[in-house]
Amino acid sequence: MATLDAKIPEGPIKDKWTNHKNKINLVNPANKRLIDVIVVGTGLAGGSASASLAEMGYNVKSFCFQDSPRRAHSIAAQGGINAAKNYQNDGDSVYRLFYDTVKGGDYRSREANVYRLAEVSANIIDQCVAQGVPFAREYGGLLDNRSFGGVLVSRTFYAKGQTGQQLLLGAYSAMNRQIGKGKIKMYNRHEMLELVKVDGKARGIIARNLVTGEIERHSAHAVVVASGGYGNVFFLSTNAMGSNVTAAWRVHKKGAYFANPCYTQIHPTCIPRSGDYQSKLTLMSESLRNDGRIWVPKNKEDVQAIRDKKLKPTAISEENRDYYLERRYPAFGNLVPRDVASRAAKERCDAGYGVNKTGEAVYLDFSAAIKRYGTEKALISGEKGASEARIIELGEAVIEAKYGNLFQMYEKIVDENPYKTPMMIYPAVHYTMGGVWVDYNLMTTIPGCYAAGEANFSDHGANRLGASALMQGLADGYFVLPYTIGDYLSNDIRTGEISTDTPEFEEAETAVKTRIEGFMNNKGTKSVDHFHKQLGKVMWNKVGMARNEQGLKEAITEIQEIRAAFRKEVLIPGTAAEMNPELEKALRVDDFLELGELFAKDALERTESCGGHFREESTEIGGPQDGEAKRDDENFAFVSAWEYKGEPSDAVLHKEQLEFNDIELKQRSYK
Repeated sequence: MATLDAKIPEGPIKDKWTNHKNKINLVNPANKRLIDVIVVGTGLAGGSASASLAEMGYNVKSFCFQDSPRRAHSIAAQGGINAAKNYQNDGDSVYRLFYDTVKGGDYRSREANVYRLAEVSANIIDQCVAQGVPFAREYGGLLDNRSFGGVLVSRTFYAKGQTGQQLLLGAYSAMNRQIGKGKIKMYNRHEMLELVKVDGKARGIIARNLVTGEIERHSAHAVVVASGGYGNVFFLSTNAMGSNVTAAWRVHKKGAYFANPCYTQIHPTCIPRSGDYQSKLTLMSESLRNDGRIWVPKNKEDVQAIRDKKLKPTAISEENRDYYLERRYPAFGNLVPRDVASRAAKERCDAGYGVNKTGEAVYLDFSAAIKRYGTEKALISGEKGASEARIIELGEAVIEAKYGNLFQMYEKIVDENPYKTPMMIYPAVHYTMGGVWVDYNLMTTIPGCYAAGEANFSDHGANRLGASALMQGLADGYFVLPYTIGDYLSNDIRTGEISTDTPEFEEAETAVKTRIEGFMNNKGTKSVDHFHKQLGKVMWNKVGMARNEQGLKEAITEIQEIRAAFRKEVLIPGTAAEMNPELEKALRVDDFLELGELFAKDALERTESCGGHFREESTEIGGPQDGEAKRDDENFAFVSAWEYKGEPSDAVLHKEQLEFNDIELKQRSYK
């Protein structure tokens, strides 16, 4: 087992990034024109990286499987982006953002990376404002902030409930400027299917043109993977249905270690599933927990009456409601971190208090906020003695201004008016904290291959705080990678253009074609989704919100069986030399079926509970009602980095020991 070198700079944590930038090798502007960089993915990490690198002078080749970069899944982020600007004058600072992030991740993240993330966070907001991102503003004209889970300050900048979309449009506009200048060559509807290594270095990719089916070779001096997370290994998740692990997994199979695959985030505020035929789940922004109060009925008779549609939730009196997060966590209340809120909801529903027909839903209620805002608005407007109906009318207008598009989306899906009836929510698979292992420079264990954003094992440890995904993606793309990649590329200024007419490219292309032909020649009878759903059920039931040794061992065996059946029995209609969505899905699900096994293997290896990884055998703090995880810092304060050895079952574990010099390693508490 090798000891991983994270290349963390020496010195005090507040000086590490500054000193590192001062000593790093650079490429002068004239020489940048001689260097090509491939960026896979055009979300916030990939889009900002492409725009920044091209602006600096590099020749960028950008790939996305969508028909436009602006359709990347970052567009779906709703609630906001964190930054330590302390606009609210409520005690925020770079150190507090650093501390909250490490604590929120249950002390399983790399201190140096997290501090750098907090340090550059303020720059992100300035960059995005300059691009024209329409952040919400308060009365005085300053950018507004709201709170998110796991913190006691307001540091989240937002654009109504469409923050991801607006930030992505900012990055997309920056990309378009460079596309117009010819510095970015854009490959829409192309999917990376293999990494090409020459003399041990990443020198290109094999991609499939998803419109024509053509297999193409593309070379570069470095490759950046910014292709997002792998939550769709569960089939049902909040991710877009096209989101996949293929780029990251192909890099892994070429020698990049895959870190912490078992760390996945269960988001507490998702619209509950409605049946077995659903294809994806819809997220309701965590920002709603600022004003919404989460509860279930105290009495099971009321629960049953609600399920039987004999009783409306609005008819249940305050004394008969259990605001369980406020009861258990008085300091943080409804704004506890996502893993804590999710486990608490599961515990209440498992105990029989779920309020929908499946028994898997709790209420998110805005009635108190509507009355509070309405009363305040009436006073401001001079409407003394306003009726209750008028107060509610005014309050609903305030809520609509803050969350209107989210409420509209909920009503379209559920066919209930959330202004009048509490929303129903339940936890669902969302973000993945695991990913390709990278060092401080964001380089993988393959020289010249980088990973950014959710595709890397990130800065979030075992649980991500809300509104930190957008922060990390843009930090990596705008402010980290543009510096660190130059240190590597400074050795390539005399290399010249990388030829695609080499044995390495030939071998990689042949491997891709052989894999595709294998699926196309299959004479199976079952669809890709048939097997993806099977995988998803195993993952959710045995590798989901709670895990135990027996279930994980069963999951590994079952995933192996599903994978074997998939490769024999899947049917791909059409041909490979055309647009073929089923072939696209087959290649992605094939990778999910390997990742799923490594996911379970990693969860089995880690016999502690931490953040989103909850092992039932690991004693809980304060008993089952508490919902907090019990870590084992003596044995598991490390990053699990898995090396590919032919099959997921043969993967070799390498450990990066985590050191905590600036934050005390202690049990989390949100009470």
